Amino acid sequence: MSTQKTSSNSRLIRFVPLLAVLFGILVWELLSRQLIPLFLPSPWATVQAAMELWSEGMITEAIYASMGRIALGWSMGVIVGVPIGIIMGSSLILRKAIEPYVDFFRFVPPIAFVTLAIIWLGPGEASKVGLIFYATIFIVIISVVAGVQAVSQDRLRAAATLGAGRMRTLLTVVVPSTIPAIVTGARLAMGNSFLTVVSAEIVAAQEGIGALIWSARNYGRTEWVFVGIILLGVLGYLSDQILRFFALKFLGRYDIKV
Repeated sequence: MSTQKTSSNSRLIRFVPLLAVLFGILVWELLSRQLIPLFLPSPWATVQAAMELWSEGMITEAIYASMGRIALGWSMGVIVGVPIGIIMGSSLILRKAIEPYVDFFRFVPPIAFVTLAIIWLGPGEASKVGLIFYATIFIVIISVVAGVQAVSQDRLRAAATLGAGRMRTLLTVVVPSTIPAIVTGARLAMGNSFLTVVSAEIVAAQEGIGALIWSARNYGRTEWVFVGIILLGVLGYLSDQILRFFALKFLGRYDIKV
């Protein structure tokens, strides 16, 4: 009886996210009936707007542009941030030398550098990718540093007892133990990438989800804004799910909690 009840509860839990989404859409519909469309378009009006944008090719163009920038900027942030984080976590002197810069710039939002990015890197793709890189690298560094510092001292002493040198200990003990922190940092950085791409595209882009949202403002099409917001949420969710899948598939042995 207990087993059957547990199985029934498990099946019910699977439908909770779907029910929650349906409930949210219902609340959205009810609210839209009480407000003017310019303030809050209905779900059906948003679907119609999405179909209109899709038929014109604007959604496909926006997705390709934004996801390409996010993928490149985020990848660069992770690739550069991970080794810097490992170095900072492993060396007290280097950590004290680099930490002031990390602690300073991580509190300066990427949008503050939009004008400088355009001046330094031009109005093309480099400025947008650079801003996303800036938005991701510090999150990765902080997460990795925390992961390195959390490595068990017993494991480090055991490696030293077995004759492992500093570099061998780093590669065989510190890096594997830091994998969960790296994955966590990469996931958090992914969220920041989506936040930044909109700011970058609003200021200097002809295509992309941010540019689509800005165009909606110019034309007074609130439903286009909702389409852009939904696109960002769905693409962000799918990106995170893909990252989690590959992390569990290829790095699951490192006790990753995602």
